Amino acid sequence: LVAGLVLIAFGVVAIVMGVNGRSTVSSNLKQEQIVGTSDMTPAGIKADAQKAGLKNVSFPTCSVANKAVTSGATARCFAQYMQIHALEATGGFVYSQMGIYIAKAGTPKSQLMPGGGTDNTQYAQLDPKTKQPVSNGARNVWVTETALTTALNTSYMASQLALFGIVVGVALLLSGFGFAILAIGG
Repeated sequence: LVAGLVLIAFGVVAIVMGVNGRSTVSSNLKQEQIVGTSDMTPAGIKADAQKAGLKNVSFPTCSVANKAVTSGATARCFAQYMQIHALEATGGFVYSQMGIYIAKAGTPKSQLMPGGGTDNTQYAQLDPKTKQPVSNGARNVWVTETALTTALNTSYMASQLALFGIVVGVALLLSGFGFAILAIGG
């Protein structure tokens, strides 16, 4: 009987924590006021990607066009579209394929990264005021994209973990009632 009561208590706590977790994800996403752009549909993004000449890209199957991002699922969907937008902005190259700095004219091919730029400060363009190498803006797109999509994907993960907590809570609750009934009836 005690084991049944303990399972019931754990079940209730797990359900409450799961519901609270999903609510927290939703309210935090609403505060960010993220709304999908009109091209955030499977057909829309494919057309844009073809125009940009992107190849070997995985396209999202969900849609958040003109919709507010208010749940873990919509956050994940939005993050998938952000990745395509970043690829469009960088000519199809990812972070690791671009140099840290903008390469100056006449840089040998051996010092250039496939996506443009260089990691060698000797061949980097210098800022006329600071005399420091100029960072590659296209590469910085990926830094921003990675930070934002990681946050969105974390929202998705938190939402799924909260849902798992609710499911486990229901299972514990049912097990607890089952033990209690067996103990009383047995």
